[in-house]
Amino acid sequence: MRLRRALAALALVGALGGCVAESVWAPDVAVSSAAYRPAGGPTVTLMTMISNTSGAGGHSALIIDGAQRLVFDPAGSWHHPMIPERNDVLFGMGEPFMGFYLDYHARETYHVVMQEIDVTPEVAAALSQAVQSYGAVPQAQCSLSISRVLSRTPGFELIGTSMFPARTMARFGRLPGVRESRIYDDDSDDNLELLQAQARAAQSAATAQEIAAGN
Repeated sequence: MRLRRALAALALVGALGGCVAESVWAPDVAVSSAAYRPAGGPTVTLMTMISNTSGAGGHSALIIDGAQRLVFDPAGSWHHPMIPERNDVLFGMGEPFMGFYLDYHARETYHVVMQEIDVTPEVAAALSQAVQSYGAVPQAQCSLSISRVLSRTPGFELIGTSMFPARTMARFGRLPGVRESRIYDDDSDDNLELLQAQARAAQSAATAQEIAAGN
């Protein structure tokens, strides 16, 4: 039994090591023009997508609200033509885009657990720098990359590292002062259709704003 487990672990490490993520790098002008800073003090929010049937974690992402909002969405599948991305870091995630993101993930098979905690400006800055320098994340390493970044940051050391989103969520939830909420939706699992609808909606709104400004 121990030998089989060891071989399985080595196979997993080998498979992950062979995965090379594709680098994405939005231009400076797109990133700077999209910068968004929400009201309120600096916070960090761990988002975990949990199966409504098994309770297993399907994906992890991290919101860092500091000098600006960054969403670290390692190996994530959500994208939008109006949101610039640099290696799994999304910029400009105000409304309606944050709503789009959550609507994409909360559906008939998954709900989203939001765990928010207040941090100092220094911690927010350190995390912002860490996710931007992490690099593109291979598939199946969302929780690993987030837990690595967090565990190297003052105040989050006890989280440790884990490949499993639900385990990272449980450890994050034990931090003092965490505020937790859950988002449910009964949308279909057809995410491709939803992405296309979101892109059309945002583009139509932007066009209407341009026309109004021109008048």
